[in-house]
Amino acid sequence: MESLTSRMQGVQSPIIPVVGELIKNSPGTISLGQGVVHYNPPPETIEFLPNFFAEPANNLYKSVEGIPPLLTALAGKLQAFNGIEINEENCIVVTAGSNMGFMNAILAITNPGDEIILNTPYYFNHEMAIAIAGCHPVLVATDKNYQLRPNAIAQAITPKTRAVVTISPNNPTGVVYSEAALCQVNQICDTNGIYHISDEAYQHFTYNGVKHVSPGAFGSSKYTISLFSLSKAYGFASWRIGYMVIPKHLFVAIKKVQDTILICPPVISQYAALGALQAKEEYLQNNIGAISQVRQLVLDSLNRLQGLCSITPANGAFYFFLKVNTQMDAFELVKRLIQEHKVAVIPGTTFGMDDGCYLRVAYGALQKETAKEGIERLVQGLKTIVRS
Repeated sequence: MESLTSRMQGVQSPIIPVVGELIKNSPGTISLGQGVVHYNPPPETIEFLPNFFAEPANNLYKSVEGIPPLLTALAGKLQAFNGIEINEENCIVVTAGSNMGFMNAILAITNPGDEIILNTPYYFNHEMAIAIAGCHPVLVATDKNYQLRPNAIAQAITPKTRAVVTISPNNPTGVVYSEAALCQVNQICDTNGIYHISDEAYQHFTYNGVKHVSPGAFGSSKYTISLFSLSKAYGFASWRIGYMVIPKHLFVAIKKVQDTILICPPVISQYAALGALQAKEEYLQNNIGAISQVRQLVLDSLNRLQGLCSITPANGAFYFFLKVNTQMDAFELVKRLIQEHKVAVIPGTTFGMDDGCYLRVAYGALQKETAKEGIERLVQGLKTIVRS
């Protein structure tokens, strides 16, 4: 039987399951691959669930955009932490994770054949969503420190451009974009009548006194779409709750997309999120403080690879992005690290980096001792493989 073809043939395969299969076939491997945290949601998450079960009608569909108590709680958080005021010009839509928020946005603002500007290295699910929508990613390289180049972004805009995407703190590089650069992007988008899609999933993960900045707080929100997630900071990966702040004029279009794909975000997860947002400040401080300690341990070990790898300073998220001084294919290097040294990382090719051998190292999922062992395996593995 002749195989059917579809638009999905032009979409890259998700890398995490591919690397996961390699890990499964190499028992004892320590993963520095997937971008998750090692800790659980706050106890308030579970404590709040009886409120869900106490309401008999909670087995029914709820509002497409989210339950009112959660929308109210998120509005308070956005005002206090992000400086974003929810008013008559914008609104919140709760989503099943911020990846869904991105897909919602792309489908709402584009027609097939339109262009979306991605800064490289990009987040692979963003590139995949653009391809699924029948649109084209236009790639703009960041500078040698993976910082934005606003002038290059402006030059890449064409009549088909519908949005510029930024991620800060960044996946996969861990860098935090400056307020000035993000402000420039907002101004470029406003001038050209296109959208600035700001992915802020790692907003709580900053180090060395660096502060997170939300483009949605810069003033007019007419062209700013802000994406947020509970997956990272609140250990909510499987609960699938994110949210987006959108210009009010996109609300009907976003609701059409979300109602078609999801109807409404899982209501039990929304109650869990409402509980999580009640957590004491110490919850985030202590857990992100622990990740900060692991980060320093990882950085100290990676610095022993000077000459073998280029390590760009990164004050956010829980990633380092290495450029390995080798002609070896990145995925081949990843396979050998797993099979020969029992440590897994993600190849840079999946983030759009084809001009060398790059690796993303994720350190959020591991506690100190496991991270120490994993990073030692990586350091020794790179020394052995690249120098052989």
